Amino acid sequence: MGTVVFLVRILSSLNMTSLLNSAKKFWSDLTGALRFVWAASPGWTLASVGLQIILGVLPLVGLYLLKLIVDAMMLILGGDSYEGGFDQVMLLIGLAGLVAFLSMAFSGIADLVSDAQENIVTDYMHEIIHVKAIEVDLEYFENPKYNDKLHRMQEEAPFLPTQILQSLLRAGQNSISLLAVVGWLFWFHWAIVPILLIAAIPKVLVRLQFANKSHSLEMSHTPHERQAWYLHELLTTDSTAKEIRQFSLGKMFADRFQTIKRQLRKEELTLDRQWLFTDMAADTLSTGVVFGLFGFIAYRTSLGLLTVGDLVVCFQAIQRGNGFLQNLLESLTDLYEHNLFVSNVYEFLSVKSRLIDPVEPKPLPHPLQQGIVFEHVSFQYPGCNKKILNDISLSIRPGEHIALVGENGAGKTSLVKLLCRLYDPTSGKITLDGIELREFSTPELRREVSAMFQDYVQYHLSAKENVWLGNTGSLQDLHQIDDAVERAGAQSIIKKLKNGYNTILGRRFEGGEELSIGEWQKIALARAFLRDSQILVLDEPTSAMDAKAEYELFEKYHELAKGRIAILISHRLSTVKMVDRIYFLEHGKIVESGTHDELVEKNRFYAALFELQAERYR
Repeated sequence: MGTVVFLVRILSSLNMTSLLNSAKKFWSDLTGALRFVWAASPGWTLASVGLQIILGVLPLVGLYLLKLIVDAMMLILGGDSYEGGFDQVMLLIGLAGLVAFLSMAFSGIADLVSDAQENIVTDYMHEIIHVKAIEVDLEYFENPKYNDKLHRMQEEAPFLPTQILQSLLRAGQNSISLLAVVGWLFWFHWAIVPILLIAAIPKVLVRLQFANKSHSLEMSHTPHERQAWYLHELLTTDSTAKEIRQFSLGKMFADRFQTIKRQLRKEELTLDRQWLFTDMAADTLSTGVVFGLFGFIAYRTSLGLLTVGDLVVCFQAIQRGNGFLQNLLESLTDLYEHNLFVSNVYEFLSVKSRLIDPVEPKPLPHPLQQGIVFEHVSFQYPGCNKKILNDISLSIRPGEHIALVGENGAGKTSLVKLLCRLYDPTSGKITLDGIELREFSTPELRREVSAMFQDYVQYHLSAKENVWLGNTGSLQDLHQIDDAVERAGAQSIIKKLKNGYNTILGRRFEGGEELSIGEWQKIALARAFLRDSQILVLDEPTSAMDAKAEYELFEKYHELAKGRIAILISHRLSTVKMVDRIYFLEHGKIVESGTHDELVEKNRFYAALFELQAERYR
């Protein structure tokens, strides 16, 4: 009675209509995952399929040989005339041993093939993640929902396609073995197979229900998992190590990490506990049915309807058939569970760039004749109601050097992001020689802009590569690299490195040498100078340099930027005096513009801030 109640409770808790409606999506996701596997490793896939077919057939051959051995031995022990006698039995035993050896050998080969294929497919999926991560717009990296998708993709995608293939192959292998065993069991008695199938139903329903709950729990845990991973990075990366120690933050962040993980483990354990008890109930039912069938077969043997060989083989067939059936159903439910997570892969891959390139992009003007024009440009970040830029209009002539100044949050860097087409304006337009940026190929446009952002990257690569990354379209010409380093004032840095340009920068890898923040900034500046572009953007290029290095750089600023449109962003107004025009931004608007002398004479925003900064040096 308890078993009936249990089965009714499981059935009533499942939405069968929903399961049927999801069948089409399940098949679509399954074939999609297998396409990933085939695209990455067609040869290994064929090898896997062939090996699983062999491994599905060999147990049946072994089972049949066991029947022949038992029947032959019963004839010998019964004193009946049996041609060949014991020699025949030994031959059968030898064949059974050969089958066992082949099963072991092919199983080992299958494991080897599976491991090799998993590595290949994992690398292929990482490649897909990298391609998509490069393709999507900058805005997605500032979007929590996208970061959730990316986290799930990184956690699951590299391994899911191979797991799905292996589950499918195991299902195929067990299907082959099960079909042959089913034929024997029908011969022994027609009712055995339906009874075994009915006994397996509760187990399947339990697994399906658990798979759905597990998937829902995993989805809800993603933001918390990312928080925990962020805390882990704070505690283990070199960029945070100094401050973590200086302010004694380690224990606090470690405790927060453990608190989050403890709560996640608690919820997962609760689900596992629920599954354990229901799964045990389903297993109890299945085990009871198997031993009941053993009794039934023993009874038929006692009536003389079956031989002892039949009895042994039937026992083996029921036990193995139940095992094949359980493994088959487990593989199918694994497929269902994996498929739930495959939807995360497609959700990530469906992310589309909003910065659409034209089908037939216009060629970039070279050289620029009219320059850059911002026409009533306004901008707000996606998902944010606040305007970062509000009705910006300005023009920059070819070869002109300008500066964007103002307090933090005034919109200076956002203006440059729009020029690099990392975002599109919310309204208004930006043109080069009268042609809107949207009409150019974005990669071609970015090649014409050499930018050093204030959050420049410290690449833990060789010094030569650190500079060369500014223009990877060129050969690693040491003369050009050396020239860029000289213009950035970084020659002394290279000279003191143990292996010169071949020295790895940073201490992340063996043999690397660390630089000061100011030295890293000079290397980033050299990277910007290497690119042969028409537009040069320097965002706080000397914020970490000492006064002498800053003075030397700006003394030759016009020479360094000669022939280019140059845009300088700086909080230090003493460094922008030499530019052709200064634009002062406040709350996303240009509130005044002019040369240094003109703005000082106006005695408004720029003059007030310049005087405030000058006071510190008097």
